Amino acid sequence: MVDIAMIEAANARLGGRARRTPLLSSPFLDEIAGRRLFVKAECLQHSGSFKFRGGWSAVSGLDPVVRNKGVIAFSSGNHAQGVALAARMHGVAAVIVMPSDAPKLKIDNTRAFGAEVVLYHREREDRDEIGSRLSKERGLTLVRPFDEPLVIAGQGTTGLEIAVQAAEEDIGSAEVLVPCGGGGLTSGIALALEARSPSLKVRPCEPKGFDDTTRSLASGRIERNATLLGSICDAIITPQPGNITFPIMQRLCGPGIAVTDKEAMDAVALAFTRLKIVIEPGGAVALAAALFHGSQIAGNAVIVVASGGNVDGHVFMQALDGYAGRLVTN
Repeated sequence: MVDIAMIEAANARLGGRARRTPLLSSPFLDEIAGRRLFVKAECLQHSGSFKFRGGWSAVSGLDPVVRNKGVIAFSSGNHAQGVALAARMHGVAAVIVMPSDAPKLKIDNTRAFGAEVVLYHREREDRDEIGSRLSKERGLTLVRPFDEPLVIAGQGTTGLEIAVQAAEEDIGSAEVLVPCGGGGLTSGIALALEARSPSLKVRPCEPKGFDDTTRSLASGRIERNATLLGSICDAIITPQPGNITFPIMQRLCGPGIAVTDKEAMDAVALAFTRLKIVIEPGGAVALAAALFHGSQIAGNAVIVVASGGNVDGHVFMQALDGYAGRLVTN
């Protein structure tokens, strides 16, 4: 349902709108990782995450008559902001269904982009049901967060950039570690690299206890998370991989890597101290995998995607204070 032609078309629609985010490096991080490490800083993208790419791709890809009726999305925050910003830039209404425990920054930013926010409880209510109901009641087009071809195509434009930037850095082959929730970014990048740089192999990364994609790839069938609460990596907690995204990941991706919340928080601190970028914990799991799970990674170079930077201030300070405290202790 998604191919390189769709990704190229999404890239053309994003031309002049999405940022070409940098590929960053640090000798300090190379030393910890035990290899050359490059960070694709999608935390610097519009709306603070890669989700702007998919949001713009989906909204811009709609028939104008349909688009003008408005859009609806459900999200823990980053897809919410990406769709809300894309809708505002197109001059259309957006309704965003968000979990009530989403970071306040993400809720506030989504409203600041002009969207109507509808809150729900992650475990007691079904976001798919809420989104589908409101879509029918108001005549809004539902833009799903990952299991939507136009969204996957938009996220895949990240992979097009990685292919070009890897060549610029003379990276002949490497594993590309991607924070994975439902798999939109992971599958989109995998499709783009299959076509443009097949020597780069995608690996999904997740928080331990919420590693549905890692388990699904291992078992060969879609596995669900037992709960949706209990990790600091809220940005990438989803019930299960998508019906569209999983077959793509199954065909193109290597085994998943699961990291602890502590490792994700340490990656947040190291990204700030060594690269001077702000990453949210969910957006830092790929960096955490590269830094602390090097034995599971092959090759002399690794590329990681820092997928988002929309972190509440107190969580960010907790990450910095926790890592600094261990440095002092040691």
